[in-house]
Amino acid sequence: MRDAVTNLIRNYDVSGRYLDRNGIDTLKAYFETGTARVAAAAAINSNAAAIVKQAGLRLFEELPELIRPGGNAYTTRRYAACLRDMDYYLRYASYALVAGDTNVLDERVLQGLRETYNSLGVPIGPTVRGIQIMKEIVKEQVAAAGIVNTAFVEQPFDHLTREFSEQDV
Repeated sequence: MRDAVTNLIRNYDVSGRYLDRNGIDTLKAYFETGTARVAAAAAINSNAAAIVKQAGLRLFEELPELIRPGGNAYTTRRYAACLRDMDYYLRYASYALVAGDTNVLDERVLQGLRETYNSLGVPIGPTVRGIQIMKEIVKEQVAAAGIVNTAFVEQPFDHLTREFSEQDV
C-alpha cells in the first residue's frame, strides 16, 4: 500500500528529478491535513457500526425494492452481505483517507470486486448510492468532531463511486 508521500517520491524518482516547488507544495498540503486525516479516521473507527447501519437504513428507505422479495438485499443473508460490503468500503476508505492516496482502494477493493459483483449479478447503482450515503454521514461525523474543512474526506468515497460507475459491473 502506498501513501501520498511514497507515491510522489516514486514519481519523481522514476523521472530522475529532484523535488521541485510543485512536489514540495504537494507534500506540504498533505502534512498540513495530517492531523485532520487521523482525526477523521478515528471518528470513522469509533462510529463504524453506526455509520454502516445508518447508511443501510437510508439506502433501503430510498430504494425499498432492494429488500422486497426478488431484491438483491432480500433475505437476511443478502441483507447482511450488503451491510458487510458497506463496512468493507468504509474500512478501506478510512485507510485511503489516512494515506492521502486511493491506491489501496484499487489494489484491495476494486480489482477483485468487479469480477465478483459481475458473477453474482449485484446491481452497481445501489452500491454507488450506499457509498455516497456513507460519505455524507462520515462528513457529518468528521465535522461534529471539530474538523472544519472536510473536503479531503470526499476523495476515497468519490474514487470508489467513480470507479464503480465507470465499470460495466
